[in-house]
Amino acid sequence: MTSAKYVKSVTSPKKFIIGQGLLASINDYMKTFGDSAYVICDEFILERAKEEAGKSIKNGSNKAIFEKFNYQITKQEIERHRDLSRKAGANIIVGIGGGKTLDTAKATAYYEKLPVVIFPTIASTDAPCTALAVIYKEDGSFDEYLFLPSNPDIVLADTGILAAAPSRFFAAGIGDALATYFEARACYRSFGDNLVLMKPSATGLGIARLCYESLLKNAVEAKIAVDNHVVTRAVEETIEATIYLSGVGAESGGLAAAHAIHNGMTAVESLHKAQHGEKVTFGLLAQLVLENAPREELETVIHLIKAVNLPLTLKDLGMEKFEEKEWRQVAIDACAEGDTMGNMPFPVSPDDVYQAIVTANAIAESYHD
Repeated sequence: MTSAKYVKSVTSPKKFIIGQGLLASINDYMKTFGDSAYVICDEFILERAKEEAGKSIKNGSNKAIFEKFNYQITKQEIERHRDLSRKAGANIIVGIGGGKTLDTAKATAYYEKLPVVIFPTIASTDAPCTALAVIYKEDGSFDEYLFLPSNPDIVLADTGILAAAPSRFFAAGIGDALATYFEARACYRSFGDNLVLMKPSATGLGIARLCYESLLKNAVEAKIAVDNHVVTRAVEETIEATIYLSGVGAESGGLAAAHAIHNGMTAVESLHKAQHGEKVTFGLLAQLVLENAPREELETVIHLIKAVNLPLTLKDLGMEKFEEKEWRQVAIDACAEGDTMGNMPFPVSPDDVYQAIVTANAIAESYHD
């Protein structure tokens, strides 16, 4: 896909459904797209999906074959599911599970030219709504991005299932979504490229802003509810923000420094156990330092990070010792050609990023209990 100089975009799933009990009524939502489903499932929910989703599909006089996802999305795993879906005579692909399972379903559906239903079981990122799949090699290292021509046909967010996942995942989703508005704002100001390599739209920026406002209103109370394994209105609105508003806001509005710095941080071995959204959160702090954002804005972000129990400092993320050489490399990687640092509304050098990382960490330490 080539970058369009003056073409703006808004891209999103055809349908986004949120509520409780969606797994047990899945046929109501998928039946208009297909009547013979091939369902790719995470192992932990496979039996429940066979019982609840299988019953719904059977009661609707439709068919389903369930297959376990083998832990890693590779070209070989995608080919395996393509072959099995053809043998099953499927005319719709369903993915039920975490991000890699869902990306496998997206890729399988794309190559087989079939509609796809996405059913996330954790709310740790905004990936379910996007037209993107991240593919890895057999050894677990990154292989390539698969840019898809369209977003999923349906995304089903079952709040009961999402709220029952470990609350760290829920918080990580808040962290990923927290950066959405600030990155879209930067990209909009710079007239940079969004995630479909078009220009950020006012609608995309507005959705990103609504995501931020929803988090400020709901995230703290939602995290408390999830810690106690219950679903409230605040939980529902936070999930809508972290999965839909953040996904559409990022894809249509664009990314900037926060995700570029996250990408640089992936090479730091001591941070490998940190969640995507946790590293993006620190990337956001560094972006706000780069922008010399108003103190009130920075403090609002920091207070929310602390209130939902997200890691605040590099030490919180797992760093044992700050090595200047290592973090200089993070800054260089964050400024790699083609990464989203180029969407900042002013030139940013690796030295600028390094200084921002050090300063952001020092500021975060000053707010640490």
